[in-house]
Amino acid sequence: MKRLLVLCYNYVMEKLFAIFLISGLTLLPGCAMMDDRADGLSSDTPQISYAQVKATPESYSGQSVTFGGKVLGARRLKEGTRIIILQLPLTSSLQPTTDLSRSEGRFAALQKDFLDPATVPPGTFLTVTGALAGTVVMPLDETEYTYPLVHISNLRVWTEEDEVPRIRRPIGPGPYWGPYWSPYWSPWSYYW
Repeated sequence: MKRLLVLCYNYVMEKLFAIFLISGLTLLPGCAMMDDRADGLSSDTPQISYAQVKATPESYSGQSVTFGGKVLGARRLKEGTRIIILQLPLTSSLQPTTDLSRSEGRFAALQKDFLDPATVPPGTFLTVTGALAGTVVMPLDETEYTYPLVHISNLRVWTEEDEVPRIRRPIGPGPYWGPYWSPYWSPWSYYW
């Protein structure tokens, strides 16, 4: 009887091991193919920098660009919604940095479809992909400022959940769990 139980246990464990191994090998390629980039933003084309566009905007007219930054204002016009954005460098996941001192200027983005300006209030961080459409000159304080104009094909609004990385406390006993350690003592250096 005892030998039969051992044989059954070994048989079940072998089958479970095989199932977990096959499941893991099946899911692994799917995890490797996941990409951090925003929807619709391609990573294979060389990116045109904001500094290049700012220097000679006419030479890049019609080309696709990806810029990001902080919304300074949005206004509904007859031809669409125009968003004025303080340009900020993008991270590898195409999220704008929050360090405003790294800005190289401003640009305008035009959404031809209806976009309520209340959905992108000032202070919102976003990433814009679209075609360059020349420049637009508008007043900025007591001067005139030339904004590179991007016709939006893809707009990604970044929320606070996207900006703050979450550190999750591990579930289960820590490495020092045992008879000489308190179960409420945590060896990890971060707390919730």
